[in-house]
Formats: sequence, C-alpha cells, structure tokens
Amino acid sequence: MGTDPAPGGRGPEAPAMGSFQLEDFVAGWIGGASSVIVGYPLDTVKTRLQAGVGYRNTLSCIRMVYRKEGVFGFFKGMSFPLASIAVYNSVVFGVFSNTQRFLSQHRCREPGAGASHSLSDLLLASIVAGVVSVGLGTPVDLIKIRLQMQTQPFREANPSLKPRAAALGERPAYQGPVHCIATIVRTEGLVGLYRGGNAMLLRDIPGYCLYFIPYVLLNDWITPEGCAGPSPCAVWLAGGVAGAISWGTATPMDVVKSRLQADGVYLNKYKGVLDCISQSYQKDGLKVFFRGITVNAVRGFPMSAAMFLGYELSLQAIRGSHPVTSP
Repeated sequence: MGTDPAPGGRGPEAPAMGSFQLEDFVAGWIGGASSVIVGYPLDTVKTRLQAGVGYRNTLSCIRMVYRKEGVFGFFKGMSFPLASIAVYNSVVFGVFSNTQRFLSQHRCREPGAGASHSLSDLLLASIVAGVVSVGLGTPVDLIKIRLQMQTQPFREANPSLKPRAAALGERPAYQGPVHCIATIVRTEGLVGLYRGGNAMLLRDIPGYCLYFIPYVLLNDWITPEGCAGPSPCAVWLAGGVAGAISWGTATPMDVVKSRLQADGVYLNKYKGVLDCISQSYQKDGLKVFFRGITVNAVRGFPMSAAMFLGYELSLQAIRGSHPVTSP
C-alpha cells in the first residue's frame, strides 16, 4: 500500500506523509457499510440484552426476537445506520489516518521519509478520532437504539402504569428514522439527539485506542518486512481481534449509553450518566454492566474484520497498489 497508509500498511508507494489524503474517507465509507451489514443482527441482540427486559441470555433473546418479529426483527432500523454509519466511519477513519500522518510528519526529521508507527502517534490519533466520533455518532446511535427498542415488552416492564399509558406503549413509537428524528427534536429539542453523549465519550475514547492500536501493531507483527502491505488474511485477523478487544472492554460504558439512549422511548428514568449507573447497580448489581459482553466481543470480530478489510482493499484499489498477499 503506502509508506504510512494508516491504519496499517507498509511499502514504498504511498503519497507523501504531509499530504491530506481524501481517499482515507472514501475507503472508510466502504468499510463502514460492510461492517453494518455484517454486524447488525448481533447489534440488535446486544441492544435488547443491555436495555430491554425479559431476556435470560443471548440465546433467549435471539429466540424471542425471531419468534415475535421474524428475521426482519434483527434488521429493524438498519436503513438509517447503513446510510449514516458509513459516513460516520468514513470520518473516523479519515480523521485517524490523517491525524496519524500529520503527527508522524512532525515527529520525523525528514517529512517525506518512512517511519515505523509510534505508539504516541497512534494514541493521540485514536483520541482525536474518538472525540470526533461522538459528535457524529451520538445521534446515529440514538436513532438506531430507539428504533431497535420500541417493540420491547412494555406493559410487563412497567406494571404500575395506568392502562392508557400502557396501551400507548404497546404501539411502536416511531414509524421510521425520519419520524424518530422529528419526534425527538419536537419533544426534547436538538439537544435530545445527543442524549447519552457523555457516556459515548467515555466509551469511545478508550474504545478507539483499543481499536486502532491493536490493529496497527498486529498488522505490523503479522506482515513480513519488505511486503508492500498486509495480506487480506492479515487484515481480516488483525481487524477482528482488535474489534473483539475494543468492544469487549467497552461493554460497561456501552451498557450505560444504551440505557440512556433507550430511555425516553416511552418514559424517562435516568437523569444522566451517574444516575443511570447508580440505578442500574442498585437494581441489577455489578453484573448488569457486563450484560451483552459475549455478544459485543463475538460481533466485534466479524464487524471489525469487515470494516478493516473493506477499508484496506478499497484503499488499495483507489491508490492502485497491489500488496504481496503471500507471506
């Protein structure tokens, strides 16, 4: 691929490190679309486990969703993430790659010279990507989760409600992504689209550090010196492992974020991050913060493998470079 085609390539054919490279954004868009299609069914299961009621475990959740809603239930609300998360990943990958390239340029004495990946560069670039991701990703996640959660068993979860309120809760609150956005803006204002943003910030900054850094380091470790870039198998493996690590460790704050964002479909229970943590702990104990960790780690592998593979292959096609695919 290139001298420093971040996240993970090597070789002699890249553009100069100092140049802003728009192709990183394009490749990130393609990778993002791939990851949504691959991971959405398990994402629905993960959200239901973390913020829903009536599920004993992962298999119980899968069976219940399939029995009550069919296969379509696993893809509920996917149209909006498919369009928006692709753009979101485009920005995240573009920001990470160009930030890392900028930092590497200023670290090197010769701006055009190749350099090995610096841990400090990777860390700072990951933090910047995490901060940027919250601004774009919070509304996307909010709409996705609201659409995923609106078919939850409502009466059973709220037995103290009056019959009229319970009957209202038995009907879907939103008719689709556009209606969901309009409803939130009308009832909560524009700030309502950023509900759970603080929890997402606490999830995504360490989450992206444990996403990009393992991927780049694993790629460097797997790929032999002298190769033009990592093979598709190396990208798939490194991306999958990085995704499993990142999503597994992000689960506690992901639970809090999911609960805050699902809150408000019919009722508002939580006042903020600390209140959500406190209420969740008092009701369900410490184990609640690890609810869905298996699904998170399992879905993290294929989603991230598809994400990085789509990104790297797209980048190769755009730049017209062809890495050595055999070790």
